[in-house]
Amino acid sequence: MEHIIFWLIVIGLLLLIVLGMAIGVMFGRKPIAGSCGGISALGLRKTSKCEFCGNDPTQCKNKK
Repeated sequence: MEHIIFWLIVIGLLLLIVLGMAIGVMFGRKPIAGSCGGISALGLRKTSKCEFCGNDPTQCKNKK
């Protein structure tokens, strides 16, 4: 019985987190977005570019 209560609490907390993010997006906050610090910054994918700065780190700092 204790296991069921634990998992219900965990699922409830996850739902609250998702609901909070959805409400933030609905009220005009920027949606969660990627950054220039991902895989493309490591040089592993030479064809992909950051949609915000075009792989120019100085532009990333200006977008924040």
